[in-house]
Amino acid sequence: MSRINTVTFETANDEQKSLLTAIQGQLGMVPNFLKIFANSPSALRAFLGLHSIANEGSLDLQTRERIALAVAQENSCEYCVSAHTAIGRKAGLSGAEMEANRAGTSQDVKAAVAVKLARALIEHQGDITTADLVEARSVGYTDADIVEIITHVGMTLLTTILGKASRVEIDFPKVAL
Repeated sequence: MSRINTVTFETANDEQKSLLTAIQGQLGMVPNFLKIFANSPSALRAFLGLHSIANEGSLDLQTRERIALAVAQENSCEYCVSAHTAIGRKAGLSGAEMEANRAGTSQDVKAAVAVKLARALIEHQGDITTADLVEARSVGYTDADIVEIITHVGMTLLTTILGKASRVEIDFPKVAL
């Protein structure tokens, strides 16, 4: 059971209900972590806005999911590992690829560098080396791409913190850490 209230359609105020309805319409469901976020409509709107803008960038869905899996594993968030495994599967990632991502790498050479950079950002609390950036650039990532990698790490870090702090109930097929 979650340690922070899970807002439902039945318990939501008008503002929360409007946000949950929009999410339901877009995703066909409202994941439990967004129901936790809904306690603060401002926080939920901020997350959804950042998520929407970040998904407009140059990183493809598979790379974004690889990064999310690496960060979720590194931060030991079972909810996020479960959610991003389900999303990764829908994005076309294989089980072996997702295991590699959780271990901090990828079967794809370029994506492996993005995942490695994401993990370094978490391990070193953002204090990455110049060599990390040089490696990313050497496989073709631009500064814009690098900023997007950092953004996706930050978004996943936010959701892992929310997931762990709330102990949100997993509503995806459960994947053990």
